[in-house]
Amino acid sequence: MSPIKSKDSSQPDANSELDTLIKTMLNDAFVSVQIMPQCPQIPLYLVDPSTMDRPFSLDEVRRIWDHTAYWAFCWASGQVLARFILDNPHWVKGKKVLDFGAGSGVVAIAAMKAGAREVIACDIDPDALISCRENAKLNKVTLTLSDDLFAIEDNDIDLLIAADVLYDRANLSFLDTFFEYAPKVLLADSRIKNFQHDKYQPLDKVESFTVPDLDEFDEFRLVSLYEGIQA
Repeated sequence: MSPIKSKDSSQPDANSELDTLIKTMLNDAFVSVQIMPQCPQIPLYLVDPSTMDRPFSLDEVRRIWDHTAYWAFCWASGQVLARFILDNPHWVKGKKVLDFGAGSGVVAIAAMKAGAREVIACDIDPDALISCRENAKLNKVTLTLSDDLFAIEDNDIDLLIAADVLYDRANLSFLDTFFEYAPKVLLADSRIKNFQHDKYQPLDKVESFTVPDLDEFDEFRLVSLYEGIQA
C-alpha cells in the first residue's frame, strides 16, 4: 500500500533541512509530508516515494546501505505502536514517557497526541533528532530530545516505549536495561519473533508495513506488541 500525500494545504510539503540531510543517503532524494495509512492523525516528513521507485546503480545501492536515513521511513513497528497508543491513551495520559530509538518521532508524537505530560525522544543519530523536532512541529506538539540513553538521569519516567530496536540480537540486552529508566515498557518489534523474557508478556500481533512501502518480506510485516513490567 502506498502512503497518501497530505491534502491539507496548511501543512508544508517540504523541509529544506531534512532535504539536505537525506542527500547523504541519495543525491536526488527529498522529503515530503506523508500521512500514515494506519495513523492518519500523524503527518510526517519522510523520503518521497518517487525517489526510491527507480533502478539504482551499484554505487547508489552501497551508499543507501552505508548511509540509510532510518529517520526518513516510518517502519512497520513504529506505525503499529503509534496506532496502539492512540487507541489506548490510558497508557500515556498524564505520564512522562521515554521513546528509545525514536527515529522519525512517530511513536513519541502519538504519545503526546494521546495526552502524555512529557515525551523524551531518544536516538543516537543526530539526524533522527532533527527529524523528531521537525515532525513534532508539523504535528504541533513538543518533544524533549536526547542523544544518549545513558545520560538520561530523570527518575520520574513512567513508561518507556520502543519500536523496531531488536533488529540486532545484541540489542536484546536492552530488555533489562529499560527497567533502569521506567517501571513499565511498551515494545513493538517485527524482527525477532516471540522472544522469551520473564518480564515481558505478548499483547497482540498486527500486520503493517513501512512507509514508504519497501515491499519487505511478509515476515517483517507482522509486528508483535509486548508489555514489560518490572518484577
